[in-house]
Amino acid sequence: MSSPVLQTKGLTIRFGGHAAVDDVSCAFHAGSLTAIVGPNGAGKTTYFNLMSGQLPATSGSVHLDGEDVTRLSTAERAKRGIGRAFQITNLFPNLTVAENVRLAVQAKARAAASLWSRWDRHAEWINRAEHFLEEVNLQDKRNLAAAALPHGDKRKLEVALMMALEPHVYMFDEPTAGMSVDEVPVVLDLVKRLKAAGDKTILLVEHKMDVVRSLADRIVVLHNGQLVADGDPETVIASPIVQEAYLGSMPEADSKGEAVS
Repeated sequence: MSSPVLQTKGLTIRFGGHAAVDDVSCAFHAGSLTAIVGPNGAGKTTYFNLMSGQLPATSGSVHLDGEDVTRLSTAERAKRGIGRAFQITNLFPNLTVAENVRLAVQAKARAAASLWSRWDRHAEWINRAEHFLEEVNLQDKRNLAAAALPHGDKRKLEVALMMALEPHVYMFDEPTAGMSVDEVPVVLDLVKRLKAAGDKTILLVEHKMDVVRSLADRIVVLHNGQLVADGDPETVIASPIVQEAYLGSMPEADSKGEAVS
């Protein structure tokens, strides 16, 4: 197997005497989608925050393309290829949809010094931004303020921003949270298309087991901050430790793939 794109070694964070993430070692490879699951409070989002740099590790390390990035800021990790979408959308609400994506394209082009320069002088950036708007099917809403979008479209726009940065690693933290039934398939289709490219490393925190089953090549289970299971979906979901720690007694609703919290 090729070298991992993203890897954690003994990654730990303590808040007082509590280890929210406790000595987690895990490697993630290109071309695979890993779902990170576990009960509420298991440490899933905290683990994401440690990998993407929102939180500093108490001990252990994070490696990207073989390089130790543990001490790098969130912005530096993003520049090196870690893309992150949050449970709560992270947009420029007063800018238009197109302007949001253009800023991401411009950031990728390392043009921060001319961040507010006239866009009509930069046709290549405009065309690139339009490409990503089409990828997420928001081209008809390009002139709307991001704040005016419905929740599902905000999530799509956030994916477009992440795509515009062209990361090696895509991290989705409950991408379907707060969405209506009609909105969920649109965002899942975007994730599936990224996976189909075959060269991305995709991590997904998700409570809905039907989503996990439909997308994941691999499931990692956290419980009380510790990694308790890691493997292919069928094996992990059927394992006794997951039945007890995550799925509990497997009530009928869970077996149909509905949300487990």
